[in-house]
This record gives sequence, structure tokens and C-alpha cells, in this order.
Amino acid sequence: MTVWRCLTFVACLNFSTLLYAGEDGLPFTGNDGCMQGPLAQFGKYLGDWKIEDSRLSRDGSGWSAGPGARWIFSCLGNGTAIQDFWLPPDGKVGTNLRTYDPESGTWEIAWAITATPGFSHIRAEQDENGNIVMHYVAPVPSPLRRITFFPPDDAGWNWTLEFSQDEGDSWIEVYRIRATPFSAASADSRPYAAPVRPAIAARQSGQPIALDRRKHWQPRA
Repeated sequence: MTVWRCLTFVACLNFSTLLYAGEDGLPFTGNDGCMQGPLAQFGKYLGDWKIEDSRLSRDGSGWSAGPGARWIFSCLGNGTAIQDFWLPPDGKVGTNLRTYDPESGTWEIAWAITATPGFSHIRAEQDENGNIVMHYVAPVPSPLRRITFFPPDDAGWNWTLEFSQDEGDSWIEVYRIRATPFSAASADSRPYAAPVRPAIAARQSGQPIALDRRKHWQPRA
């Protein structure tokens, strides 16, 4: 089995478990381990988020709204890792597996997305302002990319993607995200959130993600 197929299988298995395990199932019950020590750097993003996005036009003349998405951050194994699931309307589902390396003080991240062979290795580190700054390790994209998670505020959090055309000497923001708590009411008309079977009822404020067995959505993929 190829690395890509293995990673895809693991991501699908974890996502399936998240949907069907139930409140007492594993591996997504219990958030305490992801809310302590350095794991809390990404642990503070645990939850179910509605994404509003926008991107810079190619000529740099202005910003346009994107299609939005749903982004779910889960604590894997009560502190083993943090896994998230990117769920856009076009069905190109993505997942990150985020593990913390205590020796280097950095995060090692594997990112995979539908229809893209292999996975990307990304490294992240929290800066002195509490921002989590991410750079691609392999494969190295062209132009270079820098991703930043900003600390949550009372209503949600911000995320930006920047490009560099001069080997990292300067950066220009090209894509931005605003995340706010997801609710079923806000998703009724969204194709990535069509109710078909039981739904994820993700609690905010670091509480464990649980299942509401009355309904759930299913991505178009």
C-alpha cells in the first residue's frame, strides 16, 4: 500500500470514527490532553467552525469572497495529536494530522487533500505574540508559502496565507479566513452540510466533541 493510500485510509478511518463512535467511543473523546502544556497551542482551536474566506485577485487590485467551508478540529487520543478536517462545498476534503515535538518545540504536520497525490509536510511554531506560523517543509511550493493562525478572540479566530516571490524576504497576503462557531442553522443551505444521518455537535470552549445521533451532514466526496 502506498504512503498516499495509507494516509488517506487513516484519515477516512478517523473521520468515520468521529462520525459514528458515539460519546463514549475512541479516539476522539476527551480534550483535556490537548488543552495542557504546548498541545494547547493548537488545542485552543478545537471545535466545529464555520469558515468565511476571501482571496486577493491575481492583479492585486482587490479581495473577493470565497465559497466558505466547515473546519473541524479534534483531539486525537486525548493528547496524542490534533487532527482537523477541512470540508469545503466542492467536496475536496482535506485533513491535517498535527503532532508536537517537545525536543524542537515545533509542530510536525501532515496535510492531505482529495485528488492531490501524496501529502505535504508542514512545520509550525508559536511566536512570541501567540501566533502559530507554518512553513512547508516538503514538497517546497513555488512561490513559498507562510500560514499563520492568530489567537482566538471572543467570537472566533483568523488565519492567513501569504506568498513570497523573493525567497522569504517579503510576504504578501493572498488568502484569509475568519472562523466562527458552526451551527446547524447556518449550514442549512450549504452543500457541505446537507443533513442526511446523525450530526456532529461539536462543543466549543475546549469541551469534548460529541455526537448528536439525530442527524448529521456528509461532505460531497
